[in-house]
Amino acid sequence: MLHIVNKSPFEKNSLETCLRLSSAGSSILLIEDGVYGALAGGEMAGTIRDALADRTVCVLGPDLLARGIDPGRLIDGVEIVDYAAFVKLAVEQPKVQSWL
Repeated sequence: MLHIVNKSPFEKNSLETCLRLSSAGSSILLIEDGVYGALAGGEMAGTIRDALADRTVCVLGPDLLARGIDPGRLIDGVEIVDYAAFVKLAVEQPKVQSWL
């Protein structure tokens, strides 16, 4: 399943809930303000690192750029994807869950 999170972990607990309820083999895509959840040293860093053991975690590159976030600030193992890869993730997964 593809899980899409667009809310900052400083605003809502959507990312925390997504990580807790997603299963092994899932892909998690952080878009819009959700990209803040992938920052090394952030409050979700440990949980994201744990999730990377059996899930794919990605951020949408244009949303990083729009927020002035240097890709070097991301947690090791988090992938940066473009819009084409976003579409590919959505097509490859049998279900998509957006966390609001």
